[in-house]
Amino acid sequence: PADLRLIEVKDLKVEEAALTGESMPVHKTTEAVGMDASLGDRHGMAYSGTLVVYGQARGIVVATAGATELGRINQMLTSIRNLSTPLLRQVDRFGRMLALVILGFCALTFLLGAGLRGIPASDMFMMVVALAASAIPEGLPAIMTVTLALGVQRMARRNAIVRRLPAVEALGSVTVICSDKTGTLTRNEMTVQRVVCAEQIFDVGGVGYAPQGEISLAGKAVEPAQYPALDLAVRAGVLCNDGRLRQTDGQWYIEGDPTEGALLALGGKLGFTQDNSNRAWPRQDSIPFESEHRFMATLHQDAEAQPWIFVKGAPERILDMCSQQLGHDGNQPLDVDYWRRMATDIAARGWRLLAFACKQEAPGGMGLELADVESGYSMLALVGIIDPPREEAIQAVAECHRAGIRVKMITGDHAETARAIGALLGIGVDKPAITGAELALMDDAALRRVVMEVDIFARASPEQKLRLVRALQDDGQVVAMTGDGVNDAPALKRADVGVAMGLKGTEVAKEASDMVLADDNFASIASAVREGRAVYDNLKKFILFMLPTNGSESLIVLTAILFGLTLPLTPVQVLWINMATAGALGLALAFEPAERGIMQRRPRPPGEALLSGFFVWRLCLISVLMATGALGLFLWELEHGSSLETARTMAVNAVVAAEMFYLVNSRYILASVLNREGLLGNRYVLLAMAACACLQLQ
Repeated sequence: PADLRLIEVKDLKVEEAALTGESMPVHKTTEAVGMDASLGDRHGMAYSGTLVVYGQARGIVVATAGATELGRINQMLTSIRNLSTPLLRQVDRFGRMLALVILGFCALTFLLGAGLRGIPASDMFMMVVALAASAIPEGLPAIMTVTLALGVQRMARRNAIVRRLPAVEALGSVTVICSDKTGTLTRNEMTVQRVVCAEQIFDVGGVGYAPQGEISLAGKAVEPAQYPALDLAVRAGVLCNDGRLRQTDGQWYIEGDPTEGALLALGGKLGFTQDNSNRAWPRQDSIPFESEHRFMATLHQDAEAQPWIFVKGAPERILDMCSQQLGHDGNQPLDVDYWRRMATDIAARGWRLLAFACKQEAPGGMGLELADVESGYSMLALVGIIDPPREEAIQAVAECHRAGIRVKMITGDHAETARAIGALLGIGVDKPAITGAELALMDDAALRRVVMEVDIFARASPEQKLRLVRALQDDGQVVAMTGDGVNDAPALKRADVGVAMGLKGTEVAKEASDMVLADDNFASIASAVREGRAVYDNLKKFILFMLPTNGSESLIVLTAILFGLTLPLTPVQVLWINMATAGALGLALAFEPAERGIMQRRPRPPGEALLSGFFVWRLCLISVLMATGALGLFLWELEHGSSLETARTMAVNAVVAAEMFYLVNSRYILASVLNREGLLGNRYVLLAMAACACLQLQ
């Protein structure tokens, strides 16, 4: 477990995705780089926690334990404290305000009763206790917990596993989602999208490593046998290949370089499976890929025992080795300008490029040597390869935009690739991409300005991802951060909601997160946002239902004190109403489904109070109506000679009956409930009303 400075390298490729976010294995060299080079560009280093996928090397240990890049990330993690969620901050402010109001109200009532009305202090104290008991919403903490727990259950069905209960609601208040690219927005499965031959440009269908899809020309499926250059290019991609494609439990996996997996999948789509191709054209020898040569070559023998040499590699290197190109009618003079135009076009799309060539010639010696592969080739094709975006992620990003949520891509990959994927997803369209090197030159003030204008950040280090999250939070945004690598862990922990990947995520990322996606799919985040908004709505519905009950009880007690009446409600009856009836009825609101159009709303402002002016007016109106009905019925019973106990019972029944009717009204915050869905749409409301009626009749 150490960081190495490489001093000898032979064809070394290192998988650094967990540390840098780079989606492809990195070719390592011994060359020095600048002091300001980003982590992903330090090709002369091998880091602790990364995986060697090919080659050999020797190096000098330059850091161990806490001094390694992984150790520095761990130190960052320990220095970051978890933030409170927006709901907890709102409830905390609401609780403090409510406590002050109740205490002030009780003190004022005690002074009025004992000082102005001359009521004995002991009696007045009992009345104030009743008043305080009536005003406090005792069921709120329990209902909050139940509502959040139900939200956890619903999110789990949508492949979002919640690790911290408050994160359920926090997702509903998110204003910005910062997402990693590889594996979250994309499939993390390299796929050939295009094959460019001398006379045709073929599009490739299907995504991922599954050998399913069609090769089409001008929108029509083709047979490779009709196009010699295509046939040989696809065959070369399968034969000149050291990877292995395997199927396990219905899923296809690559053993080796992901780019070679894409070529094997392309061959499978046209019937050139690896096993059959190797039997028909057995390999005799090979020259492995080396960074100084920039190509790989293999020697094969066809069914007629004729020798063939296939090469694949960087387009400019392969072009230098070619003297002709293969067309429909055989070899033609090499059109270098054509191939360079095609290579530029493919690179502009953010696709990775590979070129293929071949020659039908035996090596000069017993085996394949560099001298045998330097020239004399026929250019076959260029292929464009990309880690394609998930189809469901495209729809989810669009849904987030409709919901007023900004989606930003923060990746360790190259800027061109990030912009190409962003354009397909609808992220950062017609906007520049900022690299980690540019971020390093910005102070915090400049970063706060840029972070709201730019949506794609490439080659970002762990520290820079953390800075971006902090800059967004300083601007008043509620941030959700997704990631799977060790490099994402500090930002995951700092974000209001950290979302880790469950399938391909590291344990460090999962431990730092608030939520884990079981399917590594960005679309699950959009579904979780919907559930989070529904949870917040249900909590608000419960508060709007509970507080008028408390308010009406307070008004009843206060009116009795001010007018010298016998208390219509005893402290025990108040607790019965609050805990047994109001709590049981309010619990039904936790089962409310999301309202229509919930994802067409703008995110609520982070500093928004739990109760708006309109809601306060609504609470006051309902409280007065409920108090008037209960107090009026209490006085009417006394006027007609009923006992005090009977009158108090009627007052309690009046409050409970009003609660039951108001429960139906509380199903929607603003919309009318006077329709079939509003009256009968939640069976738990009907069950709660029936249960409450039974409790009240006991």
